[in-house]
Amino acid sequence: MPDALSDLGVRLTSRGGQLRVWSANATAMELCIFDEKDSTWVAKTLPMTQNGEVWSVTTKYLTPGTQYSVRVSGPTGPGHDFDPTTHLIDPYARGLARASNGVWRGYVQEPDSFDWGSSTKPGIPMDHTVLYEAHAKGISKLNPDVPEELRGTYAGLAHPSTIAYLKDLGVTTVELLPVQAFVSEQRLIKQGLINYWGYNTLNFFTPHAAYASRDAQFGGTGAVLREFKGMVKLLHEAGLEVVLDVVYNHTAEEGPTGPTTSFRGIDNKSYYRQTADGDYVDTTGCGNSVNTATPAVQRLILDSLKYWTNDLQIDGFRFDLAAELGRDANHEFQPDHPLLLAIRDDPELQNTKIIAEPWDVGMGGWQVGNFPGVSESGRGWSEWNDGYRDRMRDFWLTDIGAARANGTAPNGIGSLARRLAGSAHVFSQERGPVASVNFITAHDGFTMADLTAYNQKHNMGNGENNRDGTDNNHSFNHGVEGPTKDAAIIDSRRKAMRNLLGTLLLSAGVPMLTAGDEFGRSQRGNNNAYCHDSELTWLPWKHDPWQEDLLQVARDLIRFRRENPALRPVRYGRWGETVPSATQMDWFNKQGVSMSEKDWDSPEERTLQYLAASTPEFEDFNRILLIVHGLEDDVDVVLPAHEGVAGYSLLWDSSVEEHADPLVDYLPGSLRRVSGASMQLLRAHGADSTV
Repeated sequence: MPDALSDLGVRLTSRGGQLRVWSANATAMELCIFDEKDSTWVAKTLPMTQNGEVWSVTTKYLTPGTQYSVRVSGPTGPGHDFDPTTHLIDPYARGLARASNGVWRGYVQEPDSFDWGSSTKPGIPMDHTVLYEAHAKGISKLNPDVPEELRGTYAGLAHPSTIAYLKDLGVTTVELLPVQAFVSEQRLIKQGLINYWGYNTLNFFTPHAAYASRDAQFGGTGAVLREFKGMVKLLHEAGLEVVLDVVYNHTAEEGPTGPTTSFRGIDNKSYYRQTADGDYVDTTGCGNSVNTATPAVQRLILDSLKYWTNDLQIDGFRFDLAAELGRDANHEFQPDHPLLLAIRDDPELQNTKIIAEPWDVGMGGWQVGNFPGVSESGRGWSEWNDGYRDRMRDFWLTDIGAARANGTAPNGIGSLARRLAGSAHVFSQERGPVASVNFITAHDGFTMADLTAYNQKHNMGNGENNRDGTDNNHSFNHGVEGPTKDAAIIDSRRKAMRNLLGTLLLSAGVPMLTAGDEFGRSQRGNNNAYCHDSELTWLPWKHDPWQEDLLQVARDLIRFRRENPALRPVRYGRWGETVPSATQMDWFNKQGVSMSEKDWDSPEERTLQYLAASTPEFEDFNRILLIVHGLEDDVDVVLPAHEGVAGYSLLWDSSVEEHADPLVDYLPGSLRRVSGASMQLLRAHGADSTV
């Protein structure tokens, strides 16, 4: 027997379409059917019947393509906002349409007949995953090889030229900024701006129609959905995964005076976090916070995830402001929150990647490392690691700037090393390095190129007098703010980008590369370009020669990561044990001897040699040596001697833009010159190995 919350939304039956809507506080509810030719005209109004907290109606008028809404009556008083004259979107609507008067409607989606053919989910293990954070429109909008009518669309993302670029780069998983239907905030609309990023969700079940081609947008019932599924199918056929950035923490209804489109009018008191007096508890900074302490809200989010996972074949999710999802009825974060555990444990979500942005803006909102541990099935949450981001930026940027200004860097190398090795000080032993999603940049903040070129944000174009966006950028302009023709500064900036890319792609954990960083894309110092749908934010496809060189570095680094399992352990090692699929780590100073406490902590000793050996479980044995040098003076290092190591071959040197094949064999104990503020990757081999 189905539970009370099953089959919400519209289901097509032999007796017609059945609509079921949950509300704990409504006293009456009616279904409105709109005229086929005039979507502002209510053609039919049908009362809905209450059974517990679910209201339902079955009618022959709910057929594919039919536009519909609900109107809801209920009590007045603190926390309630019922208005029986307001047309509301069914929270489970599978399609959305906007009438000529600007009011949103749900529409009945056609039965699923999409042919997935032989397309299957790639199922890429977390340790092999390289995430590529991209915008569904921005990635192809300027691609000259995509037909003009498909640029900036789902079809443009799935175009052979876009896919070929992603495959050539070597990333495994495209992480798309929000593609669930969204609208711009009222404030932005008044300023003549838009929400380009899409973190303002209108409905949890519907692909954003504006990212579909014009033919799909005007192609009738199901056309947008078919184009979206076609995109996923083609990416899967190319071996690429699709992860969605999802926003379940707040909605586009904004604060109490914002537009009422769905939840607020259906049951404001149940859907949104409030005080006893009915004031909103805003832990998101967006006006409202979805109340995940309500079981029906938990179910709504789970049903949405299952729909995208199973019906649309999505491979995983990155949860925006995920700490908010884990807050209880007292608005306090709980690692064992039933929603967080259900997302991890639900059988229908077992093969999806689940990634938390582990913070929000409420009290106790920073929860990095505190998401649920690994389940009995071995599945666990991964989390964005902002400590990794900040420390790597500091090491290669602000520390270098401070050393120039003051003669010494403020930090040693120990903090970098801990994160390079998988952030075991942040994540529990059972979760392992793959719990850490490492990133240098993301959609919000400076691009990697801008980190090296700007000390201050330049957000005047956002309409907020440069007040928006973080001031804590951990960036260094190398002596000039913004563009310069100074050759020495240009060289330093480009080397810094190579160092940042190298650190990201050679660290233990799961790397996330922001689209365009692989070739030095700039947003001219804007570190909060959420409201710009223009060439400022679109991915440029025409590159200068230096950008092509940087792009090749990114390709090489991703390949080195793929070919060297010692760089991507699944588990943390334990002293004195051989842990399968971990990495045995040995740390040496520039003299080639084991690191001392002074070596770890001294700002004058910012050089280390990281010798990592895989502990094979599914792949061949592998050992690498990574040399990191964080001072601007050149240094000679003694390559370390280690049992089983007969020599080293150089794979990559960040101090140069181009690399020859690694034909030279360097012996343990030999001297190797390392240029100032650079890193080198070498492969170690035994006596019977060939270079």
